[in-house]
Amino acid sequence: MDRPARKTSVASEATSEVSPARLVAILLGPPGAGKGTHADRVEAEYGVPHISTGDLLREHIAGGTELGRQVCGYMDRGELVPDQLIIDLVTERIGQPDAAGGFLLDGFPRTIQQAVALEELLQEKQTPLDVVVLLEVDEELLIARISGRYLCRQCGEDTNIAGLDSPPASCPYCGGELYQRADDRLETLEERLQIYRQQTAPLVEYYKGEGLLRWVDGAGSVEEVAERLIEALGAG
Repeated sequence: MDRPARKTSVASEATSEVSPARLVAILLGPPGAGKGTHADRVEAEYGVPHISTGDLLREHIAGGTELGRQVCGYMDRGELVPDQLIIDLVTERIGQPDAAGGFLLDGFPRTIQQAVALEELLQEKQTPLDVVVLLEVDEELLIARISGRYLCRQCGEDTNIAGLDSPPASCPYCGGELYQRADDRLETLEERLQIYRQQTAPLVEYYKGEGLLRWVDGAGSVEEVAERLIEALGAG
């Protein structure tokens, strides 16, 4: 499948800078691009919450909320969670007080229908979307990152064993048991990447057409990529 050439510097379709006093942004990127890690830097830089739909789903399921029960029902039947349910989830979250000054969305929108619903929601709140950043990473690097990623059952921190001569037998942070998520295994990775390609390509064109899309090279150290991301958001 043909993919756009990776950029070695930030390329912007947006013409205006984002004020550090406020940020409403979307972070796009494939599995393993480091969205969660870099979103933490954005939280610290802007003081706005990082809103991950994956985290929200897990919180609602663990909390036994009505939304969580509905999500579980679809997942138990092996069905995709409907767009409207995800939209309701995000609507409830961005209505909370800590999101009044802005937020960074991760994992939403995933479809054009969700993007349109988000636009309508932000219009109602009179809170326009500032920027959409796409983290680009070569698939060879993504595969190495994801297939080598292990989580700790005790503290939840992740450890990547890719390229290590002596992989740790336990969590280097707390000594807990390491395990690999089922969807991080090599046999399921290609399917995840294929779904990402199908979902993200239309969103990239959609936000490019809106003049909101910026690209960031996701290869390099955490510090390097974080600096590029902050620059793309306008803090530089």
